[in-house]
Amino acid sequence: MTQLLMVGLGGFLGAVSRFLLAGLVQGAAGDRVPYGTLVVNVVGCAVIGAVTALAETRGGLSDGLRLFLVVGLLGGFTTFSAFGNETLALLRAGEGGPAAANVLANVLLAIGAVWVGRLVAQTVVSG
Repeated sequence: MTQLLMVGLGGFLGAVSRFLLAGLVQGAAGDRVPYGTLVVNVVGCAVIGAVTALAETRGGLSDGLRLFLVVGLLGGFTTFSAFGNETLALLRAGEGGPAAANVLANVLLAIGAVWVGRLVAQTVVSG
């Protein structure tokens, strides 16, 4: 139960932070290009990079802190940070092919899934 609370609290704070930052950036940039999402994704990736580097050099994170920061806060802020971290881990391990496949699969399948989801919803609505 404590683990769920750590993830839930972090997720709440991450989601609220994402909403506020993306809205602030998008409001300043205008509506044409989704800069708010871009900034959130880049910030989330920078933070997960810093957290994982500190964890590696300073002796790791406790399970509770990892659940709160990485899974909850950053997961609620942007799952793109997990994608970036996992892809970098593959590159650092000398796995360039799997890293490239991960990038292509995530981007293409995610966009394809949005398209399929829209088609399904439109089909259901139009009956």
